[in-house]
Amino acid sequence: MAKVLMLVPNTDFDPTEAGVPWHVLTEAGHDVWLATEDGTKAQCDQITLSGKGLKGRLKTLAVRPASRKIYIKMEANKRFESPLAWSDVNPDDFDVLILPGGHAPGMKPYLEAEAVFGICRNFFARKAPVASICHGVLALARTKDDDGRSVLYGYKVTGLNNFQERIALRMTKKTMGQHYQTYPETVQDEVRRVLKSPRDFKAGSILPGFGTARAPHKGFIVEDGHLISARWPGDVYKLAHALRARLEKDAA
Repeated sequence: MAKVLMLVPNTDFDPTEAGVPWHVLTEAGHDVWLATEDGTKAQCDQITLSGKGLKGRLKTLAVRPASRKIYIKMEANKRFESPLAWSDVNPDDFDVLILPGGHAPGMKPYLEAEAVFGICRNFFARKAPVASICHGVLALARTKDDDGRSVLYGYKVTGLNNFQERIALRMTKKTMGQHYQTYPETVQDEVRRVLKSPRDFKAGSILPGFGTARAPHKGFIVEDGHLISARWPGDVYKLAHALRARLEKDAA
């Protein structure tokens, strides 16, 4: 059984991107711990969870019913109820790191925290398994190694791509303002700047399949060494099952 650490901000993370990996790994018998900025119980992006204000085509941005059930179950878990604080985490106590994404303003402390960078640096130094999703890859892009480069330098990786980020902002800007724009620079553009080659960022297809519990093979992920990355909620089942398979292989 692996001891898994999932980092989330106090607010505004994506419920699917946190809930599905928690569910898949917990079902496999792994012990998933959560850590928030100050050790208080986290709250995901409530607009994504409830779908409030997401009408017409915007409904596609809300969490799907099956993933909502998983998230609600995760909320009641003792690890979720009583998380660690980022500053209290000893990374050496954990075997795996998961970095979910999200886009709303509450994500910024998570993507800018030295405590988070320190945890990421430890996992890369050990080459322990790391999984990032969507905006979660920014925490890695901003983590510097001893040479002053991003820990992602030399890796192939993915994250929320320009098409996905820009179409979500275009669809919602009139009614929701900047809710779907975390930073002026896109995830893809920032991450590409810190890689060995811009081509090491893999955007994936424009019209991706959406993975589910029944079709976990759908979606797009990039695996490079100990790092597994994904772009959005539609990729998360594939990522979670790839991580689960890797842990089973390591334990064999």
